Amino acid sequence: MSDRSNPLLSVRGITLRFGGVVALDDVSFDVMSGQIAGLIGPNGAGKTTLFNCLSRLYQPSAGEILFEGSSLLAVPRHRIAAVGLGRTFQNVALFDRMTVLQNILVGRHSQTRSGFVTDAFRLPRVGREEAAARRKAMELVDFMNLDPYVNHTAGGLPFPIRKRVELARALAAEPKLLLLDEPAAGLNHDEVHVLENQIRRLRDLQAVTVLLVEHHMSLVMSVSDKVVVINFGRKIADGTPEAVRQNPAVIEAYLGRAA
Repeated sequence: MSDRSNPLLSVRGITLRFGGVVALDDVSFDVMSGQIAGLIGPNGAGKTTLFNCLSRLYQPSAGEILFEGSSLLAVPRHRIAAVGLGRTFQNVALFDRMTVLQNILVGRHSQTRSGFVTDAFRLPRVGREEAAARRKAMELVDFMNLDPYVNHTAGGLPFPIRKRVELARALAAEPKLLLLDEPAAGLNHDEVHVLENQIRRLRDLQAVTVLLVEHHMSLVMSVSDKVVVINFGRKIADGTPEAVRQNPAVIEAYLGRAA
């Protein structure tokens, strides 16, 4: 079972500079196991930049990121999925010439243990891993209601279905923490409502902790257990959705200072 007494993710004093530009300035917050946490802020606040630090695409100039108590900054980029972090992106990135099932199977790669020799000689372990990967992928097809599309190539699918495929692919690695980067972008009102239920089901049925960056405020406030707000690279609020909604600094960041 997850240790709910300590943070699953602990961001401590993260600072990132690009030359003379400070993109993130001493940002700190925790995400507990089993939480759905929202990361919000105006355009250009540094949200995706912080996600890129968490997924090791960027190296912070200062600070520490702890995942299950261990430094994430010591983990090579190619090992991030293996340690338990999954991510989706603002722009859906699927293999368009592959089927839905094949795309999901790609996400399973970090959980396989076979190597060049076992693959080349088709040792029994390879067959067992392939069968287990296919079972897991089909479970996710069912979980994400992708059954009608399982053998369709991803390139011709409607945008909301493509987003579901990307989410299923991220889940295939069995992440402990899933980073969702603007999952509601491009969705209409009904589709956002479906997404809201999907995020809750991820947490409740797949035992995944969720951290999402999102501009769709009603989604964030309805689905999140806690909300972190950053503006101009600095954290300005951290608390329950209701407390954040009433925070004067947050109101000013979004609406501007009254004349």
